[in-house]
Amino acid sequence: MLRFDYIKRTLQFNFPAKTSRGAISTKDCFLVKVWDEDTPEIIGWGECNTLKGLSIDHFEDYEVRLQNWLNELNRINVYLEDLPNLIDKEKLPSFYFAIETALLDLKNGGKKIIYDNSFYKGTPIPINGLVWMGDHSFMKEQIDQKLEKGFDCIKIKVGALDFEQELSLLKYIRSEYSSDKITLRVDANGAFNIEEALEKLKRLSDFELHSIEQPIWAGQWEEMAKLCEVTPIPIALDEELIGVSSNKKEALLDTIKPQYIILKPALVGGLEASAEWITSAEKRNIPWWMTSALESNIGLNAIAQFTANYLIDKPHGLGTGQLYHNNFESPLTVAKGELYYNCDKSFVIN
Repeated sequence: MLRFDYIKRTLQFNFPAKTSRGAISTKDCFLVKVWDEDTPEIIGWGECNTLKGLSIDHFEDYEVRLQNWLNELNRINVYLEDLPNLIDKEKLPSFYFAIETALLDLKNGGKKIIYDNSFYKGTPIPINGLVWMGDHSFMKEQIDQKLEKGFDCIKIKVGALDFEQELSLLKYIRSEYSSDKITLRVDANGAFNIEEALEKLKRLSDFELHSIEQPIWAGQWEEMAKLCEVTPIPIALDEELIGVSSNKKEALLDTIKPQYIILKPALVGGLEASAEWITSAEKRNIPWWMTSALESNIGLNAIAQFTANYLIDKPHGLGTGQLYHNNFESPLTVAKGELYYNCDKSFVIN
């Protein structure tokens, strides 16, 4: 019979991470462990990950609820194929993601092999270099560091500073690096008002941006559809996908007709739900990419291995493992703008 438990770690950011929703310096991490009573030495690990203000299951008493959920699972014998009937991935996406990946890990021998594919065997995944909000000098410093480390795709958070300051940063990058040298993505996290969004998109288009994530807040389908129809910059939906039930996914894509979608498994219902989004998007010729949502290296590893099940034709947002100074040691390594699995290193969970 399978048994479930969890451990908690408070991850410490290397610096206060600012977005248009505010700044954070710590993040609680809950790792779920699962093992068979007959072979307790083999353990599968998964990560519960929520973000305040984004996750539909970010509860103030999350740890208490997590213990109760695991107590329920410990009363029955759980199998991977049973999950859709045991856990509502639309209401508890972070928990579903954790149990789903923990069971996959256990199934593959408890070696952090979620999928035995090219990434696990050493093929790297190109990623974007993430630049966090801050004052002009802090953001410029980050940009310079990313460029020096070999990133050719940079993602910049916008929407919290004075808009003119943000434009000046983009102008600085383009004065140093043309669009054929550096791909620029920006993420507004829904910060633009509907009335000003199109004008801001027009001004941002001067800098030959690859895309902008979520220019206006989620849930405004008609307004977002109008923007996607006339935007001078391709729009990528991110927060828009959170909390959308399976029977409304295709309606959302057909209504808004975005240029891209971005998937955070812990927020949209796990790897299974992410695969559903990908299938629906590809039917409509809508490109996509994966991104982590401030997971530790445990969750990030699962997302990266899932990503490698598909054709890698663009950078993904999988560089957040470097955010914490007390992250779990792992084989995940970033070099020259790519994430790869270094088999000479091991996961250390303590």
